[in-house]
Amino acid sequence: MTALDHLLTGQAGVLSRAQAIAHGVPARTVARRVSSGAWRALHPGVYLVGGHRITDEVRVRAAWLWGGARSTVSGSAAAFWLGFRAEAPSQIVLAVPPVVQRARRDDVRLRRRDLDPLDRAAFRGVTVTGPALTVLETAGTLRDGAAFLDRALQQRWVSLPDLHAAYCRVAGTPGIARSARLLVAAGDRADSGLERRLLRLLRRAGIAGLVRAVAFGPWTIDLAIPSLRIAVEVDGWAWHSDPDRFRADRRKQNALSTAGWTVLRFTWSDVYDSPDLTVRRVRQAVRDRAA
Repeated sequence: MTALDHLLTGQAGVLSRAQAIAHGVPARTVARRVSSGAWRALHPGVYLVGGHRITDEVRVRAAWLWGGARSTVSGSAAAFWLGFRAEAPSQIVLAVPPVVQRARRDDVRLRRRDLDPLDRAAFRGVTVTGPALTVLETAGTLRDGAAFLDRALQQRWVSLPDLHAAYCRVAGTPGIARSARLLVAAGDRADSGLERRLLRLLRRAGIAGLVRAVAFGPWTIDLAIPSLRIAVEVDGWAWHSDPDRFRADRRKQNALSTAGWTVLRFTWSDVYDSPDLTVRRVRQAVRDRAA
């Protein structure tokens, strides 16, 4: 196997013009192979050798090669590259220093920004944002961002201190606000902010009789309508990493159900991303109990 073959095997059939020339392919031969269709141009100066399919790996690697060594794959594409997501997005986002000039392309979006060296990592031959920044920024772009961030913490891809440090390094950049809200929610072990928001939503919707922190045996119900025996429990993220709290929550739910209560459970995503559906579920429970 030649050095060029070895390169192509490691890069899923993708290579740049500079790589080809560095591996002994003359510039005129590169041009001839492209014009003949033996090498397919994916981006200016980036090719896919015949016999290789266009996969998510190919798209991400080709975008980075086109962006250059100073570019950084970020967002969901970085999450895919690091193994945090099963698929890459249709548009690859590259962070590039402001001085880097590239023509606009539909399948690659450039974000002109200077990243801290701590937020750049070389992985499988491509420079991507580090795990903490990748998780933080990806969560902020997904509809199920809370679930994604929750999973990242459960799987120990990152820690809360790592996420907070990464946020501090990019605070104020466009698009980071939602990520910041998710980060605050992830660190709110008491989930009091989430409860207050849900309580405001339900009261604004005209649902009466709601009371916070209702005692029930040795437990406390987050929100309740005692007259109808409806319990509304808010699942913050801390219980995933706290076995004692997880078991206590399940014992409480079983006891409530045995006592004839209707128990509704809502997550951060339910409250922030699907507030109308959440309100409808509570309103339907009120109707059912009243009937």
